Amino acid sequence: MKTTIKSVFILAIAFGAVSFTNSILVKKIDIKSSTINWTGKKVVGSHNGTIKLKSGFLEMDNDQLTGGEFVVDMTSINVTDLTGDSKGKLEGHLKSEDFFGIANNPTAKLVITKVTKNADTKTGYNVDGNLTIKEITKPIKFNMLVSNNTATTNLNIDRTKYDVRYGSGSFFDNLGDKAIEDNFELDVTLKF
Repeated sequence: MKTTIKSVFILAIAFGAVSFTNSILVKKIDIKSSTINWTGKKVVGSHNGTIKLKSGFLEMDNDQLTGGEFVVDMTSINVTDLTGDSKGKLEGHLKSEDFFGIANNPTAKLVITKVTKNADTKTGYNVDGNLTIKEITKPIKFNMLVSNNTATTNLNIDRTKYDVRYGSGSFFDNLGDKAIEDNFELDVTLKF
């Protein structure tokens, strides 16, 4: 009987210790205050714009980043360096099957799979994740800074890995000055 009571007591203490050491907090992203700016380059220039988050959260353990997940609203692709018909034409093309095919793929998703503290900074992290665009998921690595309820990162994404090949010199010959770079850039600021 003493052994059973002692075992139950030890088990209760162990369970209590585990319960109190798990301090993972889910920080919901404020999608209205957060921004994603994109830049796409071609041989004779570049275009830029914005895209909106649909939802997202970061996981924190004692103010240290441990994970997260983000859904991007691909229907919100906006071109900011053009106006009028040119703006509408480029937005329509980016939303078409030539590029992101938003009719069948209205969202993109990033899931953080691994986080390690960056030794160079107090608030920096090396992040591994899985990025899904057009239902194609590929691994991605990037750095993220987290400070004062804000997370920032710059992503450089090879669009051809997600079957976005329009105008790519890697797949089409003789494009000349109409070639579009395979990589596009995202400048991300997340508020939580």
